[in-house]
This record gives sequence, C-alpha cells and structure tokens, in this order.
Amino acid sequence: MQVIHQPRVAWDMARVIGGAVLDEELFAWLRHELGTLLGKPAEQALTESRDRVHRTGDARLPVETGLWRVRIEDALRQRPDLGGELAALTAVAVGLLTARRP
Repeated sequence: MQVIHQPRVAWDMARVIGGAVLDEELFAWLRHELGTLLGKPAEQALTESRDRVHRTGDARLPVETGLWRVRIEDALRQRPDLGGELAALTAVAVGLLTARRP
C-alpha cells in the first residue's frame, strides 16, 4: 500500500495550476481533468482563478496558488482516495509544463 502525503500532493498540484494559468491550452486540459476528479465547482473556481490572474497580473499567482493548495488539501481530507489520482495527474501535468516551456 502506497502512503500519500496529502499536503505534498496538494502543494504540488497547486504549483502546477499556477504554472498552467498562463497557457490556455494546458489550462483547459487541466481544468477538465480536475473537474472530472473534483467536480464542476472546481472547474468554475479554476476559471475564476485564471480570470483574476489575467485581470490583475502575475503578482496574483502566489495568492491563487496558495488558495488552490488549501482547496486541494481540503478535498483530500474529505476524499483521501483521490490522493493517488491527483499525484498521477500532477506528474503528467509537470511533464507537459516542462515540455512546453522554451
């Protein structure tokens, strides 16, 4: 049995969200994938986060990243079974982010 460190999974996914916000294609994919795992409210909240960053600038990214760390950690407390899926999704997203950066 694999032990999932929920705070780490939440932090890693939040960082991925922050990294994807400025890449519309990657962000759309991630929003869909997280929506599948966490539900439509998460998709809507991701859209709102992206819109706030676009409206106010990159200085907003650390705030949004922190908000998502808390949201994901809360979701994992309610549904610890999502830990493995979120960790796997994070790994894929990190690979995509890395490949897309110049």
